[in-house]
Amino acid sequence: MNQNRLEQLLKFLADDPNDPFTLYALATEYRASDVEKARSYYEQLLAEHENYVGTYYHAAKLYEELGQQDVAARIYKKGLQISRQEGNMHAFSELQQAYNKMMGLDYEDD
Repeated sequence: MNQNRLEQLLKFLADDPNDPFTLYALATEYRASDVEKARSYYEQLLAEHENYVGTYYHAAKLYEELGQQDVAARIYKKGLQISRQEGNMHAFSELQQAYNKMMGLDYEDD
């Protein structure tokens, strides 16, 4: 974790506590050092900024890594719905691949 970057992000958050990009950046910054803080920022994004598509992949991955596949699956599915609704087919494709992999539905032809 880069302390200077974290301090700057916290200043941004103080200036605008509802900015989804700042919340997302904080979740990403905390991801490696404080999983609970990262999770709380992802949860805030999911609750308050439903259309912030970038959240879904990373939040679901975090839950997947924590062994909470049911929560991860729910987040992937919601992300698929939102990304399609927003017309973000790149995010849709990434979410679909990650969901399929988690569910054991990815396979490669030999």
